[in-house]
Amino acid sequence: MAEREIRIFGDPVLRSVCDPVRPGDPRAAALVADLLDTVRVPGRAGVAANQIGVGLRAFSYNVDDEVGYIINPELVEVSGEPELVDEGCLSVPGFYFPRRRYPFARVRGVDLEGNPVELSGEGLMAQALQHEVDHLDGHLYIEGLEPETKREAMRSIRQAPWY
Repeated sequence: MAEREIRIFGDPVLRSVCDPVRPGDPRAAALVADLLDTVRVPGRAGVAANQIGVGLRAFSYNVDDEVGYIINPELVEVSGEPELVDEGCLSVPGFYFPRRRYPFARVRGVDLEGNPVELSGEGLMAQALQHEVDHLDGHLYIEGLEPETKREAMRSIRQAPWY
């Protein structure tokens, strides 16, 4: 369908918990097409529906040359000792901050036909799964930063030209 504009920090849709997609919802196919077109832009690992202004529970991913989507995802498993990883976000452009993430994550949801989908991975995939589910729950990655890092992040964000 179309690459969509990414909503930026401060937009209320990013702080809203996304509603589940109802089976057979005619908007779902168009949403998934837009999510896939939007995540295919080089340098993008994932795009949540609320990042393109849609308050529905779906995201797309583009990790290690694998592009896909999931509807109504729930984070069902994380494991390992949380590690500090540099993390950025399309909705907080131009910044990367160290954030603790589990090295393994698993999500479950469905595809457009309602078939069960399970995604799991380590490294960047684990980070992306956690990050995108956070978005759908109305949370930005900066909320999980260590207190001093979060203060630094907020100071930097307030000085950004897009703020």
